[in-house]
Amino acid sequence: MGGCAGSQRRLSDSEGEETDPAPRPPLQDRQGAHWKNAVGFWLLGLCNNFSYVVMLSAAHDILSHQRAPGNQSHVDPDPTPTPHNSSSRFDCNSVSTAPPGSHQWDLCRWKLHPGRLFSFGGNQPVCYFLLLTSPGSQDLGGEEEAEIAAQQPLINSQATELKPGSSSHLSLRERWTVFKGLLHYIVPLVLVYFAEYFINQGLFELLFFRNTFLSHAQQYRWYQMLYQAGVFASRSSLRCCHIRHTWALALLQCLNLAFLLADVWLSFLPSIYLVFVIILYEGLLGGAAYVNTFHNIALETSDEHREFAMATACISDTLGISLSGLLALPLHDFLCRLS
Repeated sequence: MGGCAGSQRRLSDSEGEETDPAPRPPLQDRQGAHWKNAVGFWLLGLCNNFSYVVMLSAAHDILSHQRAPGNQSHVDPDPTPTPHNSSSRFDCNSVSTAPPGSHQWDLCRWKLHPGRLFSFGGNQPVCYFLLLTSPGSQDLGGEEEAEIAAQQPLINSQATELKPGSSSHLSLRERWTVFKGLLHYIVPLVLVYFAEYFINQGLFELLFFRNTFLSHAQQYRWYQMLYQAGVFASRSSLRCCHIRHTWALALLQCLNLAFLLADVWLSFLPSIYLVFVIILYEGLLGGAAYVNTFHNIALETSDEHREFAMATACISDTLGISLSGLLALPLHDFLCRLS
């Protein structure tokens, strides 16, 4: 009995040795991979937005300078500013800084050459290949298992059909149902982006204070910088503050638009520093609306619908920015004609 029990115990021990999973990497290695990924994705996000933010911040300078006369291919290193509309109290450029009004633009008229402006984006491949860690090397237990996984076919008919999160098999009826369920997130985000970009590209240039130590162009750049600072802070605040009802953020942003539009019309704010605070607040609302919208969608949609839901919600910011640009152009022309 004892010998039989001992042999059974040894057999079970040997079976356990054979079926034990491969050892996981040390905790220190997993933590290092986590921080590398965090830094990598942060830099990818920074590179992705850098050129766009620079162009918006420089829009006033770009539009206020002319290309040197004569050779149209030459970029004057210190161009002469174009005369502004002296008949208007807003010191307007001839064209609004709204996105449809900023022609590629016009980018060559300023000191920033397009090649220099977009060179920062060249860091994206560096971040992707050198910083991001393959999921296989973290989860599968070692380099050998990761190499085996990497050699598996990318397209497998059975795996594709059963893969959770894949939206390729959704019918039109299912997509329409998912889209209708997203409207309570899409509509507020469209309104948020419409209001904030109407402010940024339609009103920033018109919020001009003459009796300050900042020039008109410097005021515009400060507005853009404070807005982006607010967006950066609030997009990084999800772990500290989760907002479920994003429609409240849309309402507050629309109130911001109404308040600043009233100030452009009536000029009742006594100091530019009050505008600075409002614009920082505007950026906080915009960033919070964006990050909480996508976070809520990720939490509330099923695995099979999540990919389609996230991709569909991406139309919100583009739609809001486009609508604001179309309306900011005629508003700019109208206000600049006022005495």
